[in-house]
Amino acid sequence: MSERFDNEAFYAALNAVRLSRQLTWKEVASEAGVNASTLSRMSQGSKPDVDGLAALLSWSHLKAEMFIPGSRKNEAEPIAKITALLRADPKLSKENAKLIESIVIDTYKKLRSD
Repeated sequence: MSERFDNEAFYAALNAVRLSRQLTWKEVASEAGVNASTLSRMSQGSKPDVDGLAALLSWSHLKAEMFIPGSRKNEAEPIAKITALLRADPKLSKENAKLIESIVIDTYKKLRSD
């Protein structure tokens, strides 16, 4: 079976970037250079076209392989990456990064399926 692009995860990640930058979806479309209808269709499960995907990846600084299951084998655990990213975020104080980290780790432990 061929690997498939996880559009739902990509849209969720875009939303996280949008929220961290305190933008509306209309502003995202404008800054990324895509039609607002592209984002609207994505919210309903449609995949963006190649040019739209490239523009949104560039705007968000996300990498396409993050959304292709199986393409990132032999990498650090996702929770470890999240922890490292939180602690590296210059917008968070050390204490706030640790607080968010503890919330994420506790939630992850409760929800993960082994």
